[in-house]
Amino acid sequence: MAKLDKTDVGILSALQDNAKLNVKELSDLLHISKTPLYERIKRLENEGIIKRYVALVDNKKVGLPLVVFCNISLAVHDDEHIKRFQEEIRNIEEIVECYSTGGMYDFLIKVVLKDLDHYNQFAFEKLTKVQGIVKMQSSFVLGEIKNVTALNIPYQ
Repeated sequence: MAKLDKTDVGILSALQDNAKLNVKELSDLLHISKTPLYERIKRLENEGIIKRYVALVDNKKVGLPLVVFCNISLAVHDDEHIKRFQEEIRNIEEIVECYSTGGMYDFLIKVVLKDLDHYNQFAFEKLTKVQGIVKMQSSFVLGEIKNVTALNIPYQ
């Protein structure tokens, strides 16, 4: 775990809120001169704390309103089968997130699609073709209660 001070947390919080802030705007906001601020940002990037900068797109406004969470169990749990499953999942564009989980299922995937017809097509033409899946349970999102991307970062 990286050791972050109050300034690092301030930088990360500001950039999580608006990644388009330039160094001058960030400098004014945090009351830090530009050169040390730039060096801190570079360090946070180089250490992998800042992984990348992205635009968050509203799925509904781009014609992809259906969000489905699928719990998946694999038949075999050795390294070879798990790696093959992960690689196949990475190559399916409708899957936007995938997590290895403990408990009743092995993986949780998040799928974003146009409608139920497209989900049916996705499930039968893509997901069922992934080797090793023995069980799947789908839950359809009816409404979004909370969706944040910013972490509440503690500093030491």
